[in-house]
Formats: sequence, structure tokens, C-alpha cells
Amino acid sequence: MYSFACDYLEGCHEDVLKALCETNMEQQPGYGADRFSKEAVRKIREACHDSKASVWFLNGGTQTNQLIIDSLLQPYEGVLAAATGHVNVHEAGAIEAGGHKVLTLPTHDGKVAAADVAAYMQRFLADDNHDHMVFPGMVYISHPSEYGTLYTADELNRLSEVCRRNHLKLYLDGARLGYGLMADGTDVTLPLITRLTDAFYIGGTKAGALCGEAVVFPGGNEPAHFLTRMKQHGALSAKGRLTGVQFSVLFTDNLYGRICRHGIKMAQQIRQIFAEAGCRFYIDSPTNQQFVILTNAEIAALKQYVDFGFWEALDETHTVVRFASGWATTEDGIEQLRRAVRQCIRRN
Repeated sequence: MYSFACDYLEGCHEDVLKALCETNMEQQPGYGADRFSKEAVRKIREACHDSKASVWFLNGGTQTNQLIIDSLLQPYEGVLAAATGHVNVHEAGAIEAGGHKVLTLPTHDGKVAAADVAAYMQRFLADDNHDHMVFPGMVYISHPSEYGTLYTADELNRLSEVCRRNHLKLYLDGARLGYGLMADGTDVTLPLITRLTDAFYIGGTKAGALCGEAVVFPGGNEPAHFLTRMKQHGALSAKGRLTGVQFSVLFTDNLYGRICRHGIKMAQQIRQIFAEAGCRFYIDSPTNQQFVILTNAEIAALKQYVDFGFWEALDETHTVVRFASGWATTEDGIEQLRRAVRQCIRRN
């Protein structure tokens, strides 16, 4: 049974695996001081158009979010995020466990609006009791959002401006960043993100790496003693070379972009399959996640042939489900889905 449940079901891209095998017996120092990590840092700086950027490699997304938020905030500060944001819904209270409250904002198709940030800050500062409250210290966004939607360059500029005006850090979760950068019609680029944010990360786990995320602090503006902070959070890998090798390969000859573009093309085929079957979509996503509204009976039937993920109940008889493609999605998998949909969904 082929699965579209998420975009990290496979191991890693064959070029990444080949490089890991070829360099396996080469002795290198630990904790990111190896030559592979240094090569990866150089390549990522070039891609960001920022020769001074600080780049650090971590193992996973939740670990990365918790570490960056904890490192950039004061003990009395919290982080503003969409109510649907990953740090608020799907990270098991990791941010709160680190001592920082997630302060929720309205969500606009999964995104945060600059106007809502400005309004929140205005209300907060106008409250005579705000010294007894959690101070907002950061705005968290993800690109793509939890619903596969994308910020525009104008939206990011507006968010960056309101953050600067209110002395807030702007942090971008890039777990699926490659799929956002390679989507049709986007005007958001890696250099733009580098210019507008205080920190972001380039996701590898969901985009061709065996594991790993690359944290970027634009202009080298990282928190003091960041390596020590990583150690305190259990996030400093002794064999940092393993992540360094992977990102060095992903950022050679635009492999990262090319394989993420493949995931986008597969998602477009998924969307076409359901559109031709007369299905409705919960939201218009140009990325590798497609959210389809199906009847509960259709879901039960389709589950016999392909796997996919529950997203949210719509009403008593309909549910929103997610189909995720990725760098490794195959044409054979797409054809299995096409046959399954033809078998189980007959509306036309």
C-alpha cells in the first residue's frame, strides 16, 4: 500500500546516502568542526547571499523550534503564533516546557497577519497591568504554513516591519521550506527570508535528508554562546559531520531545489486526480500538501488502497484529509492513487 501520510516516510536521497557511505571512514573532529559541516555552511551562506550568516545543524524540527525560541527570548517573554501554528498545536507543549508561553493570534489560512501583531501589541501596551503579564518577544511563522499556504514577499515585509517597530524577533520555521521556495508563483526567496528574519531554519528531514535541520542567523546575529546553549538542550551532536555531509550534498548543484520541485509536481498530480473526481479542497495549497474534503464513507473505502492522514472533522459526514507528496514520491504511487480514487469516489 502506497502512503501519502507525510513527507518523511523514506530515508534519504540516494546522493546523500552515497556521500555518507563514501565519507564514513574518514576521521573528522566532532561537534560541527568537521570539514563537511564547514563546506555546508559555506554553501548555505552562498544560497542566502549572506557571507556572515551563522549556520548550525540540529537533528529535528521540534528540537530546533524549542532551542531557538528559548535562546532568543528572555525568561519573561512568550512567542506570538497563529492558533494553528505548529508550536501551538503539534509540539506537545515543548515551548511551554522550556519556560515560554505560546501567545495565539488569529489565523488567516494558516498564516499570521502583520495587522494582528500590531493590534496585539497595542492592546498589550495599553493594559496598565502588562507588567504582570507575559511579554511578547517574538513572532513565529512557518513557510509553508500548516495548511500548505505561502506568505508573499509583501506579507513578510509587513511582518518584518511591525516586528522591528515593536522590538520583536521574527522567526521562520522552515521544516518544508524547500517546497515553499519551489512552488509556482511564489515571490519569496532564500535571500529575502535572510534579509527579513532574525532566525530561520532550512528543513532537511522532510526534504531529502536522513535527518537534520540547518539553523540560520542572518548576519551572524546569533545568541551569545550558542554552541553552549545547544549542549544544554541536548541538541549538540558529537557526530555533527553526519548532518554536515547531508546539507553539503543538498546544496550542491541545487539538489535541494530540484528534489523539492519534484514534490510540487507530484502534488499537482494529486490535486488533479481529486479535482477530476469532483472533490472539493479545504484550502488552496500550492505546495506539497493537499487538503481534500471527503465523505467518511469515501475515506473508509480509500483507506483500503492507499494511506493518507486525518486533518480535521468538517461535519458529521465529512472530514478533511491530507495527502502529502515529497522528494521521493513516485509515478507508480501516483498511479496507485489514481486507480484507488476511480474505484472509491464516483461523483461525476
